[in-house]
Amino acid sequence: MFQLTTPVVIFIFNRPDLTRQVFAEIRNARPERLLIVADGPRPDHPEDIQYCAAARDIVEKVDWPCDVQKNYSQNNLGCERRVATGLDWVFEQAETAIILEDDCLPDPCFFRFCQEILERYRDDPRIMVVGSCNFRYKKMRAPFSYYFSRFHHPWGWASWRRAWQHFDFDMQQWPDARDAGWPAHTFPRRGLLRDIWRDDGRTLRFWTNTFQQTYDGNKNTWDYRWAFACFLNGGLSVMPDRNLVTNIGFDDRGTHTRKGRCKLRLCDEPMPFPLNHPPKVVCDIEADRRMQRYHFATSFLNCLKQKIKNIRKRFPL
Repeated sequence: MFQLTTPVVIFIFNRPDLTRQVFAEIRNARPERLLIVADGPRPDHPEDIQYCAAARDIVEKVDWPCDVQKNYSQNNLGCERRVATGLDWVFEQAETAIILEDDCLPDPCFFRFCQEILERYRDDPRIMVVGSCNFRYKKMRAPFSYYFSRFHHPWGWASWRRAWQHFDFDMQQWPDARDAGWPAHTFPRRGLLRDIWRDDGRTLRFWTNTFQQTYDGNKNTWDYRWAFACFLNGGLSVMPDRNLVTNIGFDDRGTHTRKGRCKLRLCDEPMPFPLNHPPKVVCDIEADRRMQRYHFATSFLNCLKQKIKNIRKRFPL
């Protein structure tokens, strides 16, 4: 019988309704150790006092044998600083951790998948992230249970202290990396088909602009800073062949998920165990190209579709 011995982390704020759903899955998994990271109420939102307290009350109702550690902020740090400082604290306490935010609803298979991958690649510095998301639109990765990617998705993931030590909130290495022509070497052009050649320029512009805006403080997000650390150190992510999480936070309360609908849905079939491991640690370039084109919307067609959609929203018929 599976026993969840890896520490589980939940980040919460002011959404007790979502927190209740995610915590229910954590309760079902019964981790031996739970770390709770909470942000404080915003000074200009008096209703946050009630909602933050309600969310904390939910996750403190641990009714199974469990070592609970809490890191609560009295002041509001914002999702950028709160997640970053929270993860600093987490990896001071634990060598490994499985991480969920209050809007990331996991499949029960998620916990076992993360724990087994964390153990398998514990001492492999090439692997920096265990992911849960699969944006490949039902294109499964047969015959293996997962593949390796350059990309990282923070909607349910796991990692090691050895990997998080590379995180630098201030991205101090970005100016030198940018001036040296990085990240161009991360997206090699050799051997690409003609349509991928056209996409490559957009790929480079996307990541260069994204990291520059993040460095300048124009993007209120921690995960691009983590992506930069992973890219800079050549770190790979383990990506499951089927999706193991869905984001339930697409509403007006979300910071980065305010509109639209989550494109991720839990897979109809559970992850089969034992896992079928790839024989080599090699980045799946083809899968990453597809990810870049469709998830990060750098293809011309996707960009055009998005512009048309935005225009229709502004000027409905």
